[in-house]
Amino acid sequence: MATPSASKTTAAAKASGKVAGPAKAATVSKAAPAKVTPSVTATAAKVSAATVTAAKAAAVKAAVSKPAAGASPAVAPSLAAAQFQAHRNAAQKAAPGRAMPAALAQSASQRISVPAAAAPVVAPKEPVAAAGPKKPISIRHGFKTGEWIVYPAHGVGRVVAIEEQEIAGMALELFVITFEKDKMTLRVPTGKSASVGMRKLAEEGVVRRAMETLKGKARIKRTMWSRRAQEFEQKINSGDLVSIAEVVRDLFRAETQPEQSYSERQLYEAALDRMAREIAAVEKIDERGAVQKVVEVLSKSAKSRRAESDAAPAGDIKAA
Repeated sequence: MATPSASKTTAAAKASGKVAGPAKAATVSKAAPAKVTPSVTATAAKVSAATVTAAKAAAVKAAVSKPAAGASPAVAPSLAAAQFQAHRNAAQKAAPGRAMPAALAQSASQRISVPAAAAPVVAPKEPVAAAGPKKPISIRHGFKTGEWIVYPAHGVGRVVAIEEQEIAGMALELFVITFEKDKMTLRVPTGKSASVGMRKLAEEGVVRRAMETLKGKARIKRTMWSRRAQEFEQKINSGDLVSIAEVVRDLFRAETQPEQSYSERQLYEAALDRMAREIAAVEKIDERGAVQKVVEVLSKSAKSRRAESDAAPAGDIKAA
């Protein structure tokens, strides 16, 4: 039986928590764990599931807006939709009692597709009417096809056709002129015929005047031959029949006169050829006959002048 003083000591020790021996061990070993209520556990699970679902939804939206590298535009959205559906099923299993937001449920049910490129609109072609054959052109600026003409730089030629050609994107009408003796074909724009000096054959009055020019006395200038030769070439290429006759007259040499130099002979033959071809075309004779006709006129005029010069001294002696 305990004494009153012992009971007071034990009560004081219990109040201060300092109990010695077996009493203290019993107190530590019998401490019960803290109780966790079921409502707290369910709330934590729902919060965790909601966080996972929101993170997955954000990842799916990023995948849908930006397709994976290497995937075609049609395949990447379908793959993202499948991944989203898988994450949705997993989230529903983890938290069956939590409903998904309406926006996510609607986007998951809709089919995601990339708009196809618009096809180009092709206007219907209008039927083009077949162009009929063009009527051949027979006359331009007074020159007819088949007509003999004179081109100053080449002499007498014939217009064989008037054709239209496209040159540098522009349609041009051209005279097609052939020079049979030179075996050459020349194409001249119809609008340039006047500026280049292209003309018709000389009339009979002009031919008669040219033949009278041959009967005159040769005019020899006391200048350098190079300048005289240049003047002769200008007259030959002028296309004027009378000017060409002057060159033939001035460069002609009779049998009693000294021979021509090589350059004089060339100019003389060129002028004689131009003159004879035009006379042949006008009088409708061959070229050889025209050359013979010109040379005969030159020879007769030279003989008559020589006879006059021989008769002049005899007349002076008789008068004396």
